[in-house]
Amino acid sequence: MKLLVFQHIECEHPGSLRRFLAADGIQWDAVQLDRGETIPELSDYDALWVMGGPMDVWDVEEHPWLVPEKAAIYQWVREMNKPYLGLCLGHQLLADALGGSCAPQQPGEIGVMDVKLTQAGLNDPLFAGTPEVQKCLQWHSVQVDHPPQDSIILAESDVCPVQAMRVGRHAWSMQYHVEVEPDTVANWAEIPAYYNALINTLGKDGYNEMARGAEQGMDDFVACAEKIYRNFMSEVKR
Repeated sequence: MKLLVFQHIECEHPGSLRRFLAADGIQWDAVQLDRGETIPELSDYDALWVMGGPMDVWDVEEHPWLVPEKAAIYQWVREMNKPYLGLCLGHQLLADALGGSCAPQQPGEIGVMDVKLTQAGLNDPLFAGTPEVQKCLQWHSVQVDHPPQDSIILAESDVCPVQAMRVGRHAWSMQYHVEVEPDTVANWAEIPAYYNALINTLGKDGYNEMARGAEQGMDDFVACAEKIYRNFMSEVKR
């Protein structure tokens, strides 16, 4: 099996999911789109993961590579019908590329928060074995306001109704981060856009609050990430 990963900033990689890939001996190639790396031949890969990033889906003038990335996502999901997993920006890009839309999240969701699986989510293979209410790390100021026409909402929160979705049979995405590691908050806080959003949302002690919450929830984050990873790979094998 070969996995293709689209990255938009160096620090937003597959995170804790890398240990599961290594344990399974799965080859994966990361394309650093923000560095000008080109998208390879899609037919060479079996699954596509699209990670987060500080840019927004509509920032195509500042980041013109978003245009071919969206085209590749459309081709992958609509034409090739291959397994897809999007996280944060990858969730928003899936919606945007497939005919949905995104809008500013007011207020932004930043911190360790709860998301709740919908009835569809409870019955979806990606979330098999995971709790109905999940603690997760959020760090976003944009949301999917109109999901693609044939999508199914799998998770929600009080302020963001599209926390996870499935489009078609094999494309899943989540607004929140399942790939969190012990150093994630520290690494992401070094990005000015992320740090400013954190402080603006949580106040001057926002970093410490986020770091404490992540540390307390880390075991649950990793356990949930492994179940989602295993479930996704089971679907790939099918």
